[in-house]
Amino acid sequence: MDVITVQMNAILVKIISVACALLLFLAVLQLPIGYYKLLRVAIFIGSIIMIIHYIKNIPWIIVFALIAVLFNPIYPFYLYQKSKWIPIDILVGLLFLVLAFFQTKNKELSKKIKRKEEKTYGRDRMY
Repeated sequence: MDVITVQMNAILVKIISVACALLLFLAVLQLPIGYYKLLRVAIFIGSIIMIIHYIKNIPWIIVFALIAVLFNPIYPFYLYQKSKWIPIDILVGLLFLVLAFFQTKNKELSKKIKRKEEKTYGRDRMY
């Protein structure tokens, strides 16, 4: 992957993170049941995308796998009371926001850029 593709992936993941966080913060309000079904699907997909994005970072994979299980739309995990879901929604929303704005891939980007610049071949040297 070249640098532009990596930057576009990082921007896309940031947009998905912010969208998931906003959906989770809205879930604190009293909304119809259809919204919560949509929320399960959106957060599940967002968690899977985050797992793919942070594939080399095992702790984040574990965290987002747990979130994906919790918000799984296929076999839903029911807590039966909204008061139990509110702190979970807020914490997971904050996690998505923190990853969107504070967890950057600038180190990986700079390594890839340096790797491209440092690449030299023996036949190209001038003596």
